Amino acid sequence: MHLDNESLFTLLPWLSPALVFLVGACIGSFLNVCIYRVPAGKSVVRPGSHCACGKPIAWHDNIPILGWLILRGRARCCGARVSPRYPFVELLTAALFLACWLLFPPLKALCGMLMVSFLICGAFIDIDHFELPSVFTIGLGIAGIILSCLVPSLHGQSHEIFAVAALRSGLLSLQGLLIGSAVILWIALVAEALLKKEAMGFGDVLLVGGIGAFCGWQGAVFSIFGGAFLGLLCVALVFAWNAVASKKIRVKSLESPEKEDELNRHSHIPFGPMLAAGGLVYFLLVHKWIDPVLSSINAIIWK
Repeated sequence: MHLDNESLFTLLPWLSPALVFLVGACIGSFLNVCIYRVPAGKSVVRPGSHCACGKPIAWHDNIPILGWLILRGRARCCGARVSPRYPFVELLTAALFLACWLLFPPLKALCGMLMVSFLICGAFIDIDHFELPSVFTIGLGIAGIILSCLVPSLHGQSHEIFAVAALRSGLLSLQGLLIGSAVILWIALVAEALLKKEAMGFGDVLLVGGIGAFCGWQGAVFSIFGGAFLGLLCVALVFAWNAVASKKIRVKSLESPEKEDELNRHSHIPFGPMLAAGGLVYFLLVHKWIDPVLSSINAIIWK
């Protein structure tokens, strides 16, 4: 029996979501490489994947998610422990790719997948190093504006003349970038003046601008305040953790200054992951409900 591609996907409706999930897991594996190598200034292409001991990782041990499970979280070559964060990033990327595919038309879904990749890299690098590399923040903004012009549906624009829809979408993207970055910049400046210390880095400003380029000003604003809410939850967890761990760490810190540094590190929370989570929640889940609310507030303010 001859089956073309369309009939194959019709007969097997689970096939395209499964392929998207697999591709997402593979992209997640590459994102792990970027998360580790970009802050170190290393190439993400060469050398190939290798263990901490320096030995190359065989392809069959480098299968996303499954490789870590099969080896029970240890390297085959030397038995060293492999962080569970590697399969977590792969699974997270795959799940978010699948969500984009199921929720949006193909072209918008692909745009969402690119945004997901940028945000995951930026968020996990911020967790590790308390910095957001410009390749992911500025790159997110540039990619958002370009894709908005190429895929006007990213901002809900359609017109019988493609150039008109592309122009409108591009302007909405630019508006989101400028408004989003301006709002968080003013928040940062006011917070710095009140607290007498830096409240957030400029990378956070650029990140919100990039989210606005993909999601419009509404998404940028939601990522700020949604991210702040997530941040408050994390602060509560950190205080709870410190209440349990601080006494032990401080007693040991008398003999080991590194323990004091450990406590101080656990007392700081990067804001980038919260902003990224807020942007993704808006893009995937709540934009249909948030947009009318923000538009109504905007109309009242400027009435």
